[in-house]
Amino acid sequence: MDGVSVTGGVRAVARIVAREDGRGGTSLPVLDSDGPLALRRTRASGAEARVVVVGAMSGPLGGDHFTVEADVEPGARLRVGSAAATIALPGQSKGEARYDVRLSVADGAELHWLPEQLISARGSDLYVTTHADVGAGGRLVLREEQVLGRVGEEPGRLTSRLRVRVADRVVLDQELACGPGAPGGWDGPAGLGGHGAVGQLLVVRPEFEGTPVAARVLGDHAAVMPLAGPAALVTAVAPDALRLRRLLDEALASLDPVN
Repeated sequence: MDGVSVTGGVRAVARIVAREDGRGGTSLPVLDSDGPLALRRTRASGAEARVVVVGAMSGPLGGDHFTVEADVEPGARLRVGSAAATIALPGQSKGEARYDVRLSVADGAELHWLPEQLISARGSDLYVTTHADVGAGGRLVLREEQVLGRVGEEPGRLTSRLRVRVADRVVLDQELACGPGAPGGWDGPAGLGGHGAVGQLLVVRPEFEGTPVAARVLGDHAAVMPLAGPAALVTAVAPDALRLRRLLDEALASLDPVN
C-alpha cells in the first residue's frame, strides 16, 4: 500500500499478522507497509518471527496520522522493534499529529513490542495511543519510552494514552500529557520531577494470575505496580534516554527472565 497525502498531512496504515506455521515456527502472512511506515522481516529466533519498523521519512509531522496494527494468532510468537527513534516534528500544518498502535495477542500467542524512543521535538504536537488486547493465555511485553526534546531544546506537546485489556477486562487505561499546553504540574514533583525522559514497561504473563507481582520501588526513579489481572506495569523517569533504557531493561529482566 502507498501512504496517502491529503491536505493537513499524510495518512498511513501498516499491518502485521503473525501465524503459527505448523512446523514449530511463526509465519507472517500479512506484512503490509504503507508510505513512511516500512516493515522489514529480520532473521527469526527459534519459533519467534521478528519485524523491524523502518521510518521511510521524517515524522510524524503536524497533521499526519500513522497507524501500526499487529495481530498475533494462537501459538504464534512475534517480536517487533524499530530501526531508529521516532521524532515528532512540527509541520506546515498546525494540526495535531497522531500515531496509533493497535495490538491483538490471542490466547497462547506471544508478542514483544519494543520500539525505540519517541522524541518530542520543539514545536511539535503529537497524540499517541496504544491499545492492546490480550487473550486469557496470551503473553505481552510492551515498552514505551518518551524523550522530551532533543539535546538542549524545549519539548513539544506530547500526549500518550496506553489502554490494555486482558481476557476482555480492562487492566490499564492511563494518559500522560507533557510539554506546552499540558495540564499544570506535569514536570513537577508529582510528575516527571524535572526529568527529560519517561517510560512504561508492561508485562502480561498467565503466571501472574496465581502469583501476582509485588509492588516495589526500583532505585530512585522507577516503580513496579501489579495490575488487576495477570499483568504488571513499570513506570520510570530518567535524565536521558540511555539511563531510562537501563532502568527498563533491569525491570524486564526481573519480570520476564526468559525474554
